[in-house]
Amino acid sequence: MQTKQPRRPGELVFNLAMVLGSLFLLWSAYGISGFEALSAPGAIPLVTTAVMVVCGALILRDTLRKSATTAEKLERDILPLPVIVTILAILAYALALKPLGFLPTSFLFLTGLIGYLRGGSLLRAAIQSLLIVALIYLVFRIVFTVLMPPGIVPEAEIIAWVKSLFAGGGT
Repeated sequence: MQTKQPRRPGELVFNLAMVLGSLFLLWSAYGISGFEALSAPGAIPLVTTAVMVVCGALILRDTLRKSATTAEKLERDILPLPVIVTILAILAYALALKPLGFLPTSFLFLTGLIGYLRGGSLLRAAIQSLLIVALIYLVFRIVFTVLMPPGIVPEAEIIAWVKSLFAGGGT
């Protein structure tokens, strides 16, 4: 026997957003190649998003049937301030990544979040962030040669200078 739980704060809005987002993705998938054939390029995205729409609609229907009475509060139990700050920091990171580049954006993001979430010294958060970003950069950019958004740091010149140091014949 299943007990009927009340609707949590924000649940209805979230489920409605999921259905609307799924409908948008279904429309986008239809735009790939229409409904021509099962082997068409858009067939898999079309089927996947159609399943998303159906599942989202069923979940929304169940959510609408729940009572809205609960002791939970959105700002206390669902989205407390640290969660909101983290979401805003991720949004700021995404917006700043292309113009500033990977290195400064990641450093600022990590320094800000470590400083905010852990508290304590901002200098310590900056040192930790510097070490983390340096390690990530070393592994992904130097070892695996993954291209990172360069932004304001003259990355190519710095790498060329470091390589010239190890070449043995440069001035």
